[in-house]
Amino acid sequence: MSDSRPAAFLDRDGVLNIDHAYVATKERFEWVPGAIEAVRWLNESGYLVIVVTNQSGIARGLFTLEEFEALMQWTQAELAGHGAKFDAWYVCPHHPTDGQAPFVMDCECRKPKPGLFLEAMRDFSIDSSRSFSIGDKMRDIEAAARAGIHAEMYLGGDLAQFVREVAGRAFGTNS
Repeated sequence: MSDSRPAAFLDRDGVLNIDHAYVATKERFEWVPGAIEAVRWLNESGYLVIVVTNQSGIARGLFTLEEFEALMQWTQAELAGHGAKFDAWYVCPHHPTDGQAPFVMDCECRKPKPGLFLEAMRDFSIDSSRSFSIGDKMRDIEAAARAGIHAEMYLGGDLAQFVREVAGRAFGTNS
């Protein structure tokens, strides 16, 4: 499609923020080094920035979908103060065995299944051949691969530098 755009799919916990387990409040949210700069660089480079995240804490009753959404709105405001933004976020609130109704289910959106990626690709007319994903767990990499998206594992360090390197390796983007 000529009107399709490339996207950077980013996992949340462990990629954008330090994974303190079930992060649901701004008090517990801590950006990883270079995360805000990475999002700004992606915005400026023409990528849609899509967050794709499993949040089983919702299924487990540790926080609500509304609390998750409020935290994501707060992160969006934080980014805006630095000239950056997420274009969207997609969340899987389910868990296949643990939790409370209606969130206990074997769904198609929980990574390593590709549902979150496929939904975003439909919603935004994303060019998968020019897109990539960054995750910190094998399930993130597997979900992206199942959706036909190039994926790389982030293991820490400056996220902005890592994002530029991934884009450069995968697509020859100048860093």
